[in-house]
Amino acid sequence: MSRTTDSEPAKVPTKATQAGSADQWKWVETSIWTERMLTALEKGVKGGMWFSLMDKVYSPKNLKAAWARVRSNAGAAGIDRQTIDLFEKNEEWELHQLHEQLRSGNYRPQAVLRAWIDKLGSTEKRPLGIPAVRDRVVQTALRHVLEPIWENEFAETSYGFRPGRGCKDALRRVDELLKKGFTWVVDADLRKYFDTIPHDRLMEVVRQRIADGRVLDLIESYLQAGIMDGDEMQESVEGTPQGAVVSPLLANLYLNDLDHEAARQGFAMIRYADDFVILCRSQEEAERALAWVRGRVEAKGLTLHPDKTRLVDATQKGGFDFLGYHFERGMRWPRKKSLAKLKERIREETPRTSGRSLLVTIARVNDILRGWFGYFKHSHQTTFTDIDGWVRMRLRSILRKRVGRKGRGRGADHHRYPNAYFAKQGFLGLVALRASLGQPRKSTH
Repeated sequence: MSRTTDSEPAKVPTKATQAGSADQWKWVETSIWTERMLTALEKGVKGGMWFSLMDKVYSPKNLKAAWARVRSNAGAAGIDRQTIDLFEKNEEWELHQLHEQLRSGNYRPQAVLRAWIDKLGSTEKRPLGIPAVRDRVVQTALRHVLEPIWENEFAETSYGFRPGRGCKDALRRVDELLKKGFTWVVDADLRKYFDTIPHDRLMEVVRQRIADGRVLDLIESYLQAGIMDGDEMQESVEGTPQGAVVSPLLANLYLNDLDHEAARQGFAMIRYADDFVILCRSQEEAERALAWVRGRVEAKGLTLHPDKTRLVDATQKGGFDFLGYHFERGMRWPRKKSLAKLKERIREETPRTSGRSLLVTIARVNDILRGWFGYFKHSHQTTFTDIDGWVRMRLRSILRKRVGRKGRGRGADHHRYPNAYFAKQGFLGLVALRASLGQPRKSTH
């Protein structure tokens, strides 16, 4: 498996290439990660352990930079009901208080407020943790200190919640491997990953690099802060709340060894947070990969979702979903939930009883389509034709209602309001957006 041929995936480095280029570190908080600190990071510190980090967490400059980031991200109030605006009114005093509490060891995070978010196309709801604003500031300051240390060791195959990397990079890698013949896929899903990470094992991984006891205590205090769900206070015995600033970093850290071991095993794994696929050349290899990953996941105290983890032959009908796309038979298009989400947004802007002018409605629809197209522009061409037709049906239904007719736009409405009519009204459409990129009319992706 260690031999590489032209038909095999490029060898994956044991870690993402970060050192040696100033651009690789342009995202770090410069009040902490000075040139001297970055040099130590790249060359390696003695024993691989980092000491004396707490003073960098509560540094006034770091806290101020963290607050600026929290303010720009906005977000709801936490359990104490303090909003971004309220914090901002007393910004200087609030930051001074956090500095003194962290310096003296008197800082204690508040419980995380739990909100339940609808899952599109499902009766289930997804839990979202909302820390208090002041706790988000401290977590951001903590992340400023810790992220470069671990980012220097994260695997190239990990794409989620990392600086300079994202969904499009992961999708590009999947597309590359599929085209090279890696069409047997382990489509995996970690069941309630963020909610089930074992605290003790996670802290063991943290202690492999962090030796500052006060920083370790701070991380544990977040893990054990508790969750307020409605009127019920729940103890945090496992997991790291989705919505907390440090959660994505800790979640990536806990799976980092899985990423590296997959590369050593010769498996082409692409992971985005708790969502990952392993692309293989044969069914036999895919079966071995599934057995391997199931064993490793269980050893980490986690569980593969029994209904959402499967083997797929991507050359056959059925395919697999990954990061919003559906891959099948050499093509890709938006998965059903992605299409449903788009249509729901369009419906909100195109009610038949809307009193807005058609021009305003079309302008709002155009904005939605532009944003959606930015991510899904590599879909099969029929995707755009079908969506454009559906949107024009919604617009025709509005016009039909205004002349006293019931139901949605159909039949003679296509002659009354042809496609050219909506183009004159400013409707852009996905087909036109695709043509503006100079893409050929016939495409398989």
